[in-house]
Amino acid sequence: MSAKILVINPNSTEAVTRGIDEACAALRMAGGPAVECVTLKEGPPGVETQQQVDGVVGPLLNLVRKNENDTSAFVIACYSDPGLHSIREAVKRPVLGISECGILTALTLGQKFGVIAILRQSIARHMRYMGALGVMDRLAGERPIGLGVTELDNQEKTFGRMVETGRALRDTDGANVIVMGCAGMARYRKPLQDELGIPVVEPTQAAVSMAIGRVRLGWE
Repeated sequence: MSAKILVINPNSTEAVTRGIDEACAALRMAGGPAVECVTLKEGPPGVETQQQVDGVVGPLLNLVRKNENDTSAFVIACYSDPGLHSIREAVKRPVLGISECGILTALTLGQKFGVIAILRQSIARHMRYMGALGVMDRLAGERPIGLGVTELDNQEKTFGRMVETGRALRDTDGANVIVMGCAGMARYRKPLQDELGIPVVEPTQAAVSMAIGRVRLGWE
């Protein structure tokens, strides 16, 4: 079996998957592993509530089980890491969640990290998760841009709000590294980093980078 990492977008918005695929381009290399991005057709247009997070777990499990035999590692490309532990329990391949990987990467790039969320109601869910990860003492803050997943395609509005929010996290909250809190923001990483002058972590890139290391080093 040739090595392949399957990156799954748990929402049904193809534009988000295209953005994720473009963000993964820099991580594709001769000799692999191959990086393939797919959309969960059964998912909602955006995974924005706890109910939506819970609702995609079953379809995600089915998709992962269906692809386990010809896949070396899986990446769940949603910042809520839906079904992460259930899927890890169900399959023998490495399974990585972009929130966990994005935050762990940020901890290596700065002392305090800030998170740019899409919606204010996302923050409580993210805070519960960061509390479980034990990283709250390294969190500078999390702020929303006030846009849903399907609105992120409006580049001028989205990027303007991300810059404004990133500056507040940097200058007011004291963040010296930023994590983008939605896979749908993937295309904005480099311009946002250039604008803010501090590292910006795109969490799917972080997860795929870790998955490549797992596959190439044989860390099952």
